[in-house]
Amino acid sequence: MADLRTRTVALPAIVDLDVLDMVRDELIEAVEAGPVAISGGRVERVSTNALIMLISAAETARRNNYAFEVADASEPMLAAIERLGLTESFAGITRG
Repeated sequence: MADLRTRTVALPAIVDLDVLDMVRDELIEAVEAGPVAISGGRVERVSTNALIMLISAAETARRNNYAFEVADASEPMLAAIERLGLTESFAGITRG
């Protein structure tokens, strides 16, 4: 069996529609290859679509039997998660 190393996907400071396709493509590749850690420490602003995409990626990773976590989410990212009522959806995947 191959040694599966956790792949880190670093979110940019602004996660909006302009970067969503790029982040999505990186997430698709990552969740198909093994465990994924999302680095959210630099996020200053995040769109609703981006947060929904992270929830979807976490579900895909779960179905593939790979770990998925959002590590060190910034205060603005955590505030957006709470404001949108997504706290429960992120509870099992947010670390740090």
